Amino acid sequence: MSTAAPRPSVLFVCVHNAGRSQMAAAFLTHLAHDRVEVRSAGSAPGDAVNPAVVEAMEEKGIDISAETPKILTTEAVQASDMVITMGCGDTCPVFPGKRYLDWQLDDPAGQGVDAVRPIRDEIEQHVHDLLTELGIPTTA
Repeated sequence: MSTAAPRPSVLFVCVHNAGRSQMAAAFLTHLAHDRVEVRSAGSAPGDAVNPAVVEAMEEKGIDISAETPKILTTEAVQASDMVITMGCGDTCPVFPGKRYLDWQLDDPAGQGVDAVRPIRDEIEQHVHDLLTELGIPTTA
């Protein structure tokens, strides 16, 4: 019988799942490796990940060009220990026993890479803080 604690699972949510939640999921996946189960979704997913977001993440050595926006489902929320919203307001279903956080972040939609960089860096700091809180050491 394994004594290892189950992996925590985190769901990042923003309206279009094309910017903030994609960056957060990519940073958490990159920094935690396989120690956290990571999901992202949007209440009204866009057609594609914001190209300026893809470019900004490439500058950090993280390729999210193959990611696609996903619809927020009740199942994704139920399967997650922690739900982190980034401006989706009350469109996220709430379930007892889940931890909810809201990161107040500017929306990178329609912005160029120069405007996306500070948002990206703020998200990276939030993810580092989250890993510290979860007791998961980072290797980056």
